[in-house]
Amino acid sequence: MPSPIDDSLQARISPECPQETRDILYHAWGHDRSGLKKLLNERGKASIQDPKTGETPLHAAIRACGPADEPTEGEEEDEGEDGSVEEATEVIRDLFLHGAIWNDVDVNNETPGCVAHRLGRKALYNLCVDAGVRAELLFALMDGYEELSSGEEEEDEDADEVMKEQEEEAAAAAAAEEAKPQDAEEPLKFIPPDANEIPVTSEEYLKSKLTYDDDKLLDSDLNGVMMAWETDIMRRSVAALIPEAAQRQGKRVLNIGFGMGIIDGMFADLKPSKHHIIEAHPAVLEHIAKPDSKFGSEWEKSGPEEGAYKVFAGKWQDVVLQLLEQGELYDAIYFDTFGEDYSQLRTFFMEHVPGLLDQEGRFSFFNGLGADRRICYDVYTRVVEMHCADAGLDVEWDEIDVDMEKLDEDGEGEWKGVRRRYWTLDKYRLPVCTFMG
Repeated sequence: MPSPIDDSLQARISPECPQETRDILYHAWGHDRSGLKKLLNERGKASIQDPKTGETPLHAAIRACGPADEPTEGEEEDEGEDGSVEEATEVIRDLFLHGAIWNDVDVNNETPGCVAHRLGRKALYNLCVDAGVRAELLFALMDGYEELSSGEEEEDEDADEVMKEQEEEAAAAAAAEEAKPQDAEEPLKFIPPDANEIPVTSEEYLKSKLTYDDDKLLDSDLNGVMMAWETDIMRRSVAALIPEAAQRQGKRVLNIGFGMGIIDGMFADLKPSKHHIIEAHPAVLEHIAKPDSKFGSEWEKSGPEEGAYKVFAGKWQDVVLQLLEQGELYDAIYFDTFGEDYSQLRTFFMEHVPGLLDQEGRFSFFNGLGADRRICYDVYTRVVEMHCADAGLDVEWDEIDVDMEKLDEDGEGEWKGVRRRYWTLDKYRLPVCTFMG
């Protein structure tokens, strides 16, 4: 069992902390709004970190409130006679206005929101969630602007200007390096606990070697691509996509990402009139093609008509265009890929679901967005709702209990042989998306 976290000021602001950083952290800890504002005069100061503990001004402002008392009947959480939460709220808002980063982690791998949640400070936690939602929406807009400004004509027009700027930056950096005293030491900088964590990209995943066993599918770096503990979630997802009253009607199903075939096995049991699967990884396609596979050539021949049951080999980004050209429509669509970030899921449901889903159909996806951290899960829940609304989709969340008995410790239980946990929460939010109106 991990040791309890020491939230004292002495533990969080280390002797190695530079004086400038120390001053900012002390003012944030003391909720000294006017004094703090005077120190936030340069970009980046609002997210400055203690080089040893990783404490940011946001962490300090929240941590200084201490743990919340259990609310009495009729009392709102975070109410208190000392007003510390109200003071912290104003300081936190100032910090966000000055560019504080909502998801910087400290040495305990906690974001400011994680600290607020652990201390029971719901109002402060919600401030961090709001900031995370704003940041993610802004990033999504910036992605769009980058796509719009990436045409060849603009590239040609800007090439000389970009080269000139790069040359000027290089010259300035070289001059600064030459002017620096030879014996000057580099300032101490905090290194997050997961600094060496390398995110998996779709391109790397599709090149990796996969390993199947009875309870998991791993890539060559021992990342969990799919695991048997997800089975209950898949079962509940199928029930939400195809309610019992509709199961005898032979629904049209599209699943993106075969993996271990868990959800496709459940869809197949309902005898759909159409069952299409999209899978990109060569090793998974080889697994499907084995003689003893439930989804090989014999399964494809068993469909009610030619092409009704089919595995499409390739990236979904390419295959869905083919399906759209053919005018395919589905009653139930499920999306569960690996090695892709939220932007790819967003692209799918904003640009393609409206053309693939029947007007009365339902869409869902494996909701592992930020599931290794409560605040990230909450942020993505709100972001998905907003982006779905932009696509003309309503989202209802079915909250499911997750049995954490074998999921609560790295390298143990279900995670034995898996490099890292991708799930740490005791609740799963199952999304069910339908067209508005």
